[in-house]
Amino acid sequence: MVLFWSFMVYSFLGYLLEKLFAAATKSPHRVRKCRLLLPLCPVYGLAMAAVVSLTTWMVHTAARAWFFGGLTVTAVEFATHVFYEKALGVKFWDYTDTKFHIGGRVCLSFSLVWGGLVVAAIYAIQPWVEVLAQNAPPGITYALLLLSTVDAVFSCRVLWWGGDVDWMSVPVLLRALQKG
Repeated sequence: MVLFWSFMVYSFLGYLLEKLFAAATKSPHRVRKCRLLLPLCPVYGLAMAAVVSLTTWMVHTAARAWFFGGLTVTAVEFATHVFYEKALGVKFWDYTDTKFHIGGRVCLSFSLVWGGLVVAAIYAIQPWVEVLAQNAPPGITYALLLLSTVDAVFSCRVLWWGGDVDWMSVPVLLRALQKG
């Protein structure tokens, strides 16, 4: 249950972080989520679930957590980008204008930031996530799992069919469907 709740909490926090980043950088791409219905960025949830799985040996010091956490998140970010691009035909992010990038999928500057965010998450947020996971009623957990799964399947279908990440907004999707 800890991994599921880690995935959900960090996917939601990632969504909030993306919204803040979009506002701070005045990004024209405002949707900033990878799900149609739920406000989630699953790459953050997947990355932190991977980090949580590795924390027994990784977090002896904050420096180790920063290095190995940043490396883990970067690997998940790369794999997620490849999945979105190859399986669904979309790109949610592109680092080609950033120095020291690998195929526009990951870059050094964000990898360094991810490491810092991992340290903050492990020491400040994860203890609360573990309490949540232990105390969440099973019915709530299973209902959220079902809703998240349905949303993921439907979102993948919309992305694959439409090929546009901006369709992850119901109003945008409805306008696109009305046009054509």
